[in-house]
Amino acid sequence: MGSALENYVNQVRTLSAAGSYRELADELPESLSLLVRNWSILDNVLETLDMQQHTLGVLYVLLGKLHSVASSNPEPTQIIQLMRDFVQRSNAEQLRFAVCPFYETCHLFTDFLVQKNLSILGIKVLSRAIEQIRQLDTQLTPIHADLCQLSLKAKHFNVVLPFLDTDITDISTVAAECKNQQQQQPQHTLDANNDAKYFLLYYYYGGMIYTAVKNYERALYFFEVCITTPAMAMSHIMLEAYKKFLMVSLIVEGKIAYIPKNAQVIGRFMKPLANHYHDLVNVYDNSSSEELRILILKYSEAFTRDNNMGLAKQVATSLYKRNIQRLTKTFLTLSLSDVASRVQLPSAAEAERYILNMIKSGEIFASINQKDGMVLFKDDPEQYNLPDMFLNVQTNITQVLDLVKQINKMEEEIILNPMYVKKALGSQDDDLASQHPKTYSGDPTD
Repeated sequence: MGSALENYVNQVRTLSAAGSYRELADELPESLSLLVRNWSILDNVLETLDMQQHTLGVLYVLLGKLHSVASSNPEPTQIIQLMRDFVQRSNAEQLRFAVCPFYETCHLFTDFLVQKNLSILGIKVLSRAIEQIRQLDTQLTPIHADLCQLSLKAKHFNVVLPFLDTDITDISTVAAECKNQQQQQPQHTLDANNDAKYFLLYYYYGGMIYTAVKNYERALYFFEVCITTPAMAMSHIMLEAYKKFLMVSLIVEGKIAYIPKNAQVIGRFMKPLANHYHDLVNVYDNSSSEELRILILKYSEAFTRDNNMGLAKQVATSLYKRNIQRLTKTFLTLSLSDVASRVQLPSAAEAERYILNMIKSGEIFASINQKDGMVLFKDDPEQYNLPDMFLNVQTNITQVLDLVKQINKMEEEIILNPMYVKKALGSQDDDLASQHPKTYSGDPTD
């Protein structure tokens, strides 16, 4: 081991033993280039450090290894095992002093796994990393986007869904963490500028995951957050989310879902770049399944290029269902062949399949007489007087009250925030000045 690396090890051991984690975290970034240059002997460095006692030192060795994967071409299993051991055995107290490098390590680890087509092996590692570094269960970190990306690549959603189901009330960003830790190292500047990127990716990937599991209402919410995030310019992530937002809107509501008026980026930049999708919305509004099928076929190349062909087929399916639902408001009975003809399905058997699926999912209330091929449409049998319904209402009321408490708490925190108070007082001063203009430059009341 070279003398420079020996000095690194001694520095880590000495400052860790003294509990000087703040000082160590401030000095270690200067050693990153040294670690990257000496990638071939970093295993020797790891052998001299303990993950629990020397968490900060081991973190930067891991970061050096991941920065040098292009040169070192390491065995994937070795990197994965190192990360798994680190998130299991590292000291959370020490990690708090190096949140930014920890985020960067997780981003590089994610990129490595995606390149090696080993995404599924990193899902539990990153879920443990999130649990270790977040300060609240409802806090969003940049690692959440990495976990979503690996889950999508692996098509494995059991681990990530509990994270997505948790509503976010706090956001951890690289810029904020570096400011809190008084770290101004150049290597964190790029990630600090990428805070918005990881925020948008979390909601974009999350929307895709909910779409994959057919939870379209939640998917619509995630895409809406992504496209309505305040921005001066359009992000490519926002554009792709907007295309999916339009399609999921049709599945959920049969029209474009409400978009806040302050989302000016949508009208200015996104709409002109999503013409095919607005054509889809217009044809859907005509309620003609045949016209919709022809349009999807016409734009199939564009939908396939955007990886939205599967979603386009779901839109077509939703129109068949919506047209069947319209029949329930007009007719009491219909033959299966009439249903197929009216909603433009290819056969009575296909109409029967749709109706049975809709009955099973509670989308319509009906029965089919197999003998004569007739459908009897019924009213909703729910009388809203059963204990289960009462319990459901009580649960919803409790959730709303909890949400009100959370909103009040957040409002109080904002009102008491010194930056907000300063800005609010400044605005008031400006208003007063505009109401009482000075008559001359030497106003004695100045």
